[in-house]
Amino acid sequence: MVRTALDYKGKLKPTWCPGCGDFGVLTALFNAFARLDLDPNNIAIVSGIGCSSRLPGFASTYGVHSLHGRALPIGQGVKLANPEVEVVVVGGDGDAFAIGGGHFPHAARRNIDLTYIVMNNRIYGLTKGQVAPTSDVNFRTVSSPYGNFEEPINPVAFAISVGATFAARGFSGKVDQLTDLIVAAITHRGFAFLEVISPCVTFNKVHTYKYFQEKVTPLPAEYQPDDRTKAIEMAQVMQDVIYTGIFYRQEKLTYHDWISKIMEGVRPVTPKELVLSQK
Repeated sequence: MVRTALDYKGKLKPTWCPGCGDFGVLTALFNAFARLDLDPNNIAIVSGIGCSSRLPGFASTYGVHSLHGRALPIGQGVKLANPEVEVVVVGGDGDAFAIGGGHFPHAARRNIDLTYIVMNNRIYGLTKGQVAPTSDVNFRTVSSPYGNFEEPINPVAFAISVGATFAARGFSGKVDQLTDLIVAAITHRGFAFLEVISPCVTFNKVHTYKYFQEKVTPLPAEYQPDDRTKAIEMAQVMQDVIYTGIFYRQEKLTYHDWISKIMEGVRPVTPKELVLSQK
């Protein structure tokens, strides 16, 4: 059986605003699943709360639309319970770096074998256009009428700095490249982070498709994603050029690898022995 992208399409129609960048992410994700010929019954998509976090409902895979900022803990739980399941966690920049910001470093440093796709529109869309953790300084919103005075988080640089073994950036306006990046993220063994620039056409009138199309460019052909310091440096180039591609990739033991190594030398304890050890 040869699967196509349509095999992963759910019965519910996406409820995003027409033109939302998240449509491109959904298309690229289905394309990536088809290219890898993944069984929909062996995929779990986990999300938090926000516009982009509605995504699991639009797929024919297993899905969890969970709590605000708690997608990563739930995704980790799914992977730990059944390592054979392909876990893809999705969400927005607010869900990932505001209320969920405390969970990100721990999932990364543990090197849990899952894929985390964060759709970054630099604003809170679901709650009608407030300033977000990735909003630029001086950016005006309904919650920052005098301009944002907080420095924005750089998602890729942040991911690399806290231990992600795979960090990449894509653009929802370039679906083919984004598909390639999602395939690379899913096939990476370990915590794979992918930031997707995903314009909000309703509330963000500054960071539009036109704005990004003039800036987004692939990483130089000679670039090698094996230098952590260089990767962070390139990820922070955000003025005239915004690079897309794989910034950093490292082969490293996953959380499950460590558990397997430990269990090799562990003898199972009987209930009787456990009781005696507690006396």
